[in-house]
Amino acid sequence: MDSPAFARVRARIAAATSAWAAGMTLAEIRDSFEAFLGAGEGAPEVVRTPLPLAGLPACAFDAPGGDAARALLYCHGGGFQIGSIRSHAGLMARLAAASGMRVIGFDYRLAPEHRFPAAHDDACAVYGALVEAGETPLALVGDSAGGALALGTVMRARDAGLALPKALVLLSPWLDLAISGESYTALAEKDIFSRPEQLRAMARTYLGRDNRPDDPAASPVKGDLAGLPPMLVHAGGHDITLDDSHLLAQRAAETGGRVAVEVFPGMCHHFQVFEELPEAAQSLARIGAFLRGL
Repeated sequence: MDSPAFARVRARIAAATSAWAAGMTLAEIRDSFEAFLGAGEGAPEVVRTPLPLAGLPACAFDAPGGDAARALLYCHGGGFQIGSIRSHAGLMARLAAASGMRVIGFDYRLAPEHRFPAAHDDACAVYGALVEAGETPLALVGDSAGGALALGTVMRARDAGLALPKALVLLSPWLDLAISGESYTALAEKDIFSRPEQLRAMARTYLGRDNRPDDPAASPVKGDLAGLPPMLVHAGGHDITLDDSHLLAQRAAETGGRVAVEVFPGMCHHFQVFEELPEAAQSLARIGAFLRGL
């Protein structure tokens, strides 16, 4: 049986997704998504400071007493089509409070106006700008599609010989745009937030006609995972992308990498965005403890 908090989240999701499916334009869906995820308090004590970074809008989130010298670079989710600093501000603020570190979020170009590899290029440009400024992030964090951006950015940084972060933290990462894991079908009726057909459409929109979903540049779990920093992955037990997390751990282990996957029973795709869920607070507390130990 759903907890009262989960029942409220389920009702909110049902209302929002029904509205999105009722003929909204993409611009209207983007605005609605921002309002939907930005509805909570999101650690109001955290100071938000807009700043430009690599020519893109960005924002720093600093909790009282936090260490701004230890920064996390956050890549937001949204299927490469929606999402922004505004939609994920509450989550980034809560992460700043849980970790005691500065969290830097940024807006990257979205599809279909900007197709692959625009989002990946923007994430890499932001990371490169921080490294060049002598401010290499302690860790990269990303949820859903942002997980692919975070992992892909570190892989490209490794290949370019750039300084690497000490860790990666991925929340329900969507790492396989080919959607080949069994969880995409086995959990399709249990995940209250994401649907396989929705992700397939988002993958097609981002990749366009000229790019393959199994290209490691788009689906980093299919690439070379050697030489990457340790990773912590938090996913929901009812998350349709769950198999991506397990595949990442399996493939990384083959090259000597370390990936710890923690699954939260009954939770949906990137459940951490819903601050009313006790499991979201538990996840962020454990992530904060992991980061403080780096």
